[in-house]
Amino acid sequence: MGNITRAVTEDGYVKISAIEARDMVEKARQIHGLSAVCTAALGRTLCAVSMLGDLLKEDEATVTLRLNGGGPAGSVLAVSDSQGNARGYVQNPKLELPKRPDGKLDVGGAIGKTGMISVSRDLGLREPYIGSTALVSGEVAEDLSAYFVESEQTPTACGLGVLVAPDRSVRCAGGFLVQLLPGAPESCIDKLEANIAAMGSVTAVLDAGGGERALISHVLDGMAPRFLETTPVAYKCYCSRERVSQAVVSAGPEVLRDMIASGEDATVSCQFCDKIYRFTTAELQSLLEQAERKAQEEEE
Repeated sequence: MGNITRAVTEDGYVKISAIEARDMVEKARQIHGLSAVCTAALGRTLCAVSMLGDLLKEDEATVTLRLNGGGPAGSVLAVSDSQGNARGYVQNPKLELPKRPDGKLDVGGAIGKTGMISVSRDLGLREPYIGSTALVSGEVAEDLSAYFVESEQTPTACGLGVLVAPDRSVRCAGGFLVQLLPGAPESCIDKLEANIAAMGSVTAVLDAGGGERALISHVLDGMAPRFLETTPVAYKCYCSRERVSQAVVSAGPEVLRDMIASGEDATVSCQFCDKIYRFTTAELQSLLEQAERKAQEEEE
């Protein structure tokens, strides 16, 4: 189990969320059999989307964070509920890349930077709110900071980190998301920039035994932080046979006819938890009938 803690400065000019998510990222690594660089890529994305989800006000709302940078890892996607519980996947989870010259995992090389980062918030309305901007580096934190400034006009700084042990398990993982509130003076920006530079890496703080509160204390050093609520978070998938059945129906009659024509049972794997659901030809026939009715209704 991990935690997200929120805080604000005493003057009300700065708000921050910070997450400790070792268990969340380790579970993702085990489920998907991730390589070290993909553990870091997905882990950073999970930490980011979990903090975004925790900021949602609607109980049933979800937020999706997707990075498509044209790199060899393919698409990296993570989804969070409004309690910060997240799940996700990497398109090419076994990718191996040499480390960067500084010895760090090459997350930017895996994700690439010739594409987009997108944030989709489903608030239960007719259409989700979707914003997207060009990737800056593929390192996730920089890209998310740029997204907030460009797409939502919110001055934001983000720090994310995943430290992978020699045995490929997750040693620590977490991050922070700090934003200026209306009326914040220029001095707040200067102080935050100085604090973040002095702090060093997110993983250095976490690996030294500090949790998410230590990250907040470093980022808001000298700014009188007032700690608010702490929320437990975990890697959590909401798949079920009913949901997978509806996804199969949504694939359309033609796809279902091809599945039935094979004469064999079909298996569908959940992309978030890798659980396998098996459907007999009789069950597929029933789903085909649903798909045909749905297609007919849409035509009318």
